[in-house]
Amino acid sequence: MYGIVDTIISWLLFIFGVSIPFYLILGAIGISGFREITSYEKYDSFYYNVNASVKILLSLVIVMIAAFSIWWIGAIITFAFLASYITLKNGLRKVYLAGLLVLSTIIGTVWGYAPYEPLSIVSMALNTPVSHFTTIWTWPPYFSILGYEHTLTLQSLYYSFQISFRFSAAIVASLLLVMTNTPAQIIKTLSRFKIPDPIIFSLVVAMKTVPAVFESFDTSIKISMMRGYGGNKPKFLRPFIILGAAIGSIVPTIVHLLRGAKDIGISADTRAFRAYPSRTYFMLTPFKREDYFFLGFIFAIVIMAAVAIMMGFGRAIPYLT
Repeated sequence: MYGIVDTIISWLLFIFGVSIPFYLILGAIGISGFREITSYEKYDSFYYNVNASVKILLSLVIVMIAAFSIWWIGAIITFAFLASYITLKNGLRKVYLAGLLVLSTIIGTVWGYAPYEPLSIVSMALNTPVSHFTTIWTWPPYFSILGYEHTLTLQSLYYSFQISFRFSAAIVASLLLVMTNTPAQIIKTLSRFKIPDPIIFSLVVAMKTVPAVFESFDTSIKISMMRGYGGNKPKFLRPFIILGAAIGSIVPTIVHLLRGAKDIGISADTRAFRAYPSRTYFMLTPFKREDYFFLGFIFAIVIMAAVAIMMGFGRAIPYLT
């Protein structure tokens, strides 16, 4: 019979896997932190001078490299680009916030995959027989209702750790584009790629809406706390207090966004959006020396990734099952 102590430890492990990413996102990064790393701030450094089309190409290349190459290539890309955030406005702050986001992504991915991944898939991915796996923990039988495998192995954790860098590499590349380009610059770039205007408009509205959502949530949460919400609770409960305040802020945030949608519609009309078949531009964005340098860098990492894959450092088995 499964002991009471083992049952308690199993539930503590389950709570740990759920609460740590949650704590990092709400407690360490916070709503205001998300607003900082998802919005553009004017500044003059290398990334800000690179054409938006080059950074869009970079994001696509990073996603493909992380998907088809071995995990440590994605890890190198993640931490290299994360370190380069130091050149952005308030660089140290952005490295800290994005680093916490990467950490929460890694922990969340590991705990989101390891208990569920069939051992046969892990065996194929790592080219290791299941009989050689190291069992770390055995879950109670009723955990199968949650979709858990009966045993948690070291190999499952290692495999899930590898998967996390597929997501983290894409995140750091995408944040770089959002933090260093205005929506107008991205509109110009996507228009030249012949992307349909409705899709472009939807993407740009999303770019402007995400920081607005975080700002509205942040304001509502601060107002709730100023009114005494959670004032007498211990500090370690702060992430849960923020969560409760955020849930209460959903309605005010929706109302704020609906009002903002009207302003966006008026703004689009006054700018004669889609009045003519093609767009005209007051300012052109020609390629500069920084753009050609960055294109050379992208070409170099593509070549290095291709060589690594040809040498056997690729991933033939899909991560998702």
